[in-house]
Amino acid sequence: PLSLSQDDLDINGHAIECRVYAEDPRNNFLPDIGKLVNYQRPQGPGVRVDDGFREGMEIPIYYDPMIAKLVVHGKDRNEAIQRMVRAIQEYHINGVSTTLDFCKFVMEHPSFREGNYSTKFVELHLQEFLNLHVESDAERLAAIFAAKIMAKQQTNSSQNHSSASQTSPWLKRKED
Repeated sequence: PLSLSQDDLDINGHAIECRVYAEDPRNNFLPDIGKLVNYQRPQGPGVRVDDGFREGMEIPIYYDPMIAKLVVHGKDRNEAIQRMVRAIQEYHINGVSTTLDFCKFVMEHPSFREGNYSTKFVELHLQEFLNLHVESDAERLAAIFAAKIMAKQQTNSSQNHSSASQTSPWLKRKED
């Protein structure tokens, strides 16, 4: 028997852990390897990062691709979720694909927030995550394409304007 009973314990807030893996959620969570070109850990109240990697290190193929355990604590579940979302947004990893955006998706998902989830969460909601990212990638590409078209039009317009002003009939008449 244990020396403590449930009544002897004081519950103090709520904690959530996200495991940050070098995996690509868009490719069936396939592990990714490579150099951590940029690695900035989140900080702040109630945030803890347990990791074994630093910027410039390689994620090897020979081991589990877990980069870190991101743990947050809040006064209640809602505050812990908000802290986790903030911590995920502050976590910057470049060089390998990570599960951070999927973790953020989970934290913001209505089923998770309502406590209506199970071990089948990934199975039930992965396609929804993939659809969100396809749309945002398409929107980003559309914006880049539109900006390039506008820049080209502005360049053409200014070239046409300068060549038009050089051959303008008004200029010729003024010279006459």
